[in-house]
Amino acid sequence: MNTSAPAPAPVPAPAPAPASASAASASERVGLGIVGALLAGGLLLAACAAPEGRAQAGERTDVVFRHPGVVVGPTQLQHAKRMVAAGEEPWNSAYRALLKSRYASLDYTAHPADVVPCPVGAEPRPCLDERQDAIAAYTHALLWSVNGRTAHARKAVEIMDGWSAVMKRHTGDNAGLQAARSGSTWARAAEIVHAGYPDWGNARVTRFKEMLRTAHLPAVRARPPAYDGARDLPMTDAAMGIAVFLEDRAVFRESVERFRDRVPAYFRLKKDGPAPAPALAPASTPLPVAPPRTGTGSAAEATAYRSGRGVYADGVARETCRGLAHVGQALAASAHIAETAWHQGVDLYGEQGERLKAALEFHAKYQSGEDPAEWPCGGGGEVDRTMGPDLEVALRHYEVRTGAKLPYTRALVEKTRPAGTDGLSVAWETLSHGEAAPVG
Repeated sequence: MNTSAPAPAPVPAPAPAPASASAASASERVGLGIVGALLAGGLLLAACAAPEGRAQAGERTDVVFRHPGVVVGPTQLQHAKRMVAAGEEPWNSAYRALLKSRYASLDYTAHPADVVPCPVGAEPRPCLDERQDAIAAYTHALLWSVNGRTAHARKAVEIMDGWSAVMKRHTGDNAGLQAARSGSTWARAAEIVHAGYPDWGNARVTRFKEMLRTAHLPAVRARPPAYDGARDLPMTDAAMGIAVFLEDRAVFRESVERFRDRVPAYFRLKKDGPAPAPALAPASTPLPVAPPRTGTGSAAEATAYRSGRGVYADGVARETCRGLAHVGQALAASAHIAETAWHQGVDLYGEQGERLKAALEFHAKYQSGEDPAEWPCGGGGEVDRTMGPDLEVALRHYEVRTGAKLPYTRALVEKTRPAGTDGLSVAWETLSHGEAAPVG
C-alpha cells in the first residue's frame, strides 16, 4: 500500500459539467461489472486509486472523477478485505463488530417516505428512518466489498431503490442538516455499489441520482448562517459526495471552496490574530483578526462567534465550549470532505493541515480525560466529553500518508476502537480507514 502523499501537480481550470450525469452506458456497465468482480475478489490494483498528482492551495481543479471515491476508495476497500481475510487487527475486530450490528442483518427492513419533515427540537420518525436506512445501505455495501457476498449488495440496492421510488423532499428548519447526514451516507453507499455491482440497473441508478439531485442537493447547497459551522461542514460533506456520484464538477468546485472558507473560520490557530480583549483589559488591547467570512468586526462579535469565549489555543473550535459532540461531528465532516477530495485528486488535507492537526490533538486530549484546569471554557470547568467515533479518517491520512505524529488522537482512537456509528453520518471507520498502531 502506498503510504506517502503523492507530489502535487497543477490541473487546469474546469468547465461546468452538464446537469445530467446519468447512468452509465451499456459498455460502461460492463466495465463497472469487471471492476466490481475484481473488487469483490480483492484483486483491484492500488493504481486504480486517486491520481498521483494532487492540486494544492490556489490551484483550480479540473476533476476527472474516480469511482468509488466518496470517503472510501478502492485501495482502502481492497486493503480492508485483505486484512479481514488474514485476521489482522484492528480490521478483524471492526468487521466482527459490524456483523453484530442490526444494520448488517439481511432481514433489515427499510421505511422509505416521500416527505421527511425535520423541525428543530423534534425528530419525526421519517428523519430517524432515513438516516438509519442510509447507514444500513452503506453497511451492506461495505460488507459486500469486504466479504464478497452478493446478498449484501442486493440488500443495499433494495434499500436505495425503496427510497428513490418515493422520496421527494425534506422539510422543516433542520432540512439541510437532515439532508446532509443522510445524503453523505447515501452517496458513500451508492458509490461502492455502482462502481462494481452489475445488477443495479441503469433505470434504478438514474432514479437514485435524481433523488439525490432533487431531494438532497438543494438542501445541502443552501448556506446556513455564517456562525453555524456545525451545519455547514456536514452539508459540504454531503454536497461533495453527491457531486462525485453525479459527476457534477460545478458542485464539486463549490464544495471545495466552502471547505476552504469554513475550516479557517471554525478551527482557530493563535497566529490568526490576538484573542478578544478581556472585559477589564486596557482599551489599547488589540482587537482580534475577525474569523474569515463570518461578518465579525469587533472583539464582542468575535467572542460571541466563539460561543462567548475569549480564551484561545491552537486547534480550539468555534463550538468547543458548546460541546465536544458538535466539534467531533465537524472534525469528521472535515475529514470526509478532505478524503473525498483526495480520492479525486485535490489535497485539502495539505492546505489545512496545521489547523486540522491542531484541532484533532486539542480535542482528543480533553476527550481522553485531560485535567480541565487549563480548559478554555472557564478554567477548571466541566468538560463535555461527548465526542463520537470521529477521528479515524483524519488520523489515517496524517499518520500513514504523511508520517505526522498525533499522540493524543492516536491514543483516543486506540481506546475507542472498533469505531461503530454515531447514527448520523459516521459509520465503521475502523474497518474502512483503520491502521495498526505504530511499533516503537
